[in-house]
Amino acid sequence: MNLPNKLTIFRIILVPIMVIVAMLNINGEVLGIPLKFLIINIIFIIASITDQLDGHIARKTNQITNFGKFADPLADKILVLAAMLILVEFTKLPAWIPIIVIAREFIVSGYRLIAVEKDGKVIAASIWGKLKTVTQMIAIILAFLDVNSFGAFFYSNLSGIALILNIAVTTFMVISVIATIFSGYDYLKNGKEFFKDM
Repeated sequence: MNLPNKLTIFRIILVPIMVIVAMLNINGEVLGIPLKFLIINIIFIIASITDQLDGHIARKTNQITNFGKFADPLADKILVLAAMLILVEFTKLPAWIPIIVIAREFIVSGYRLIAVEKDGKVIAASIWGKLKTVTQMIAIILAFLDVNSFGAFFYSNLSGIALILNIAVTTFMVISVIATIFSGYDYLKNGKEFFKDM
């Protein structure tokens, strides 16, 4: 197994560790941010860095494999959805956002499976899919630093850094939802050929 694929598997392994930390009773704060969220965020950031590294190394060293094309986006899905569900559990994110993400992932995964079954073709992530992943990761990192909930600046009297951070979280999360919808549509549009003989 090459290095990029090892990094992908390492990213998947970090997910249950992140979930376990979320379940633990960890007290304390750092700069007003709960210590538990900081630990989760560090794990998430490490996992996100491996996401950038494995793709870069694979392209630079010509180690792109079908396993990598399939497992890399799968690892992203598991990581992002786990983080989003943790945020929902702690009422920092509305449930409709991960619901949209999950719906899109079911559609895209279905298309990918059909493509592999019909002609062995593994569909790589599109530009919309990559934008979705990057904006999701930025939004999640910021959300774990934000003591306020998604969109709190609309109804709360926030100011200073708290206001800027909450606007940033909300903006990146909305952009990620838009990219999620467009990437799903992109798969629907480009995947019609796989259903011609069905």
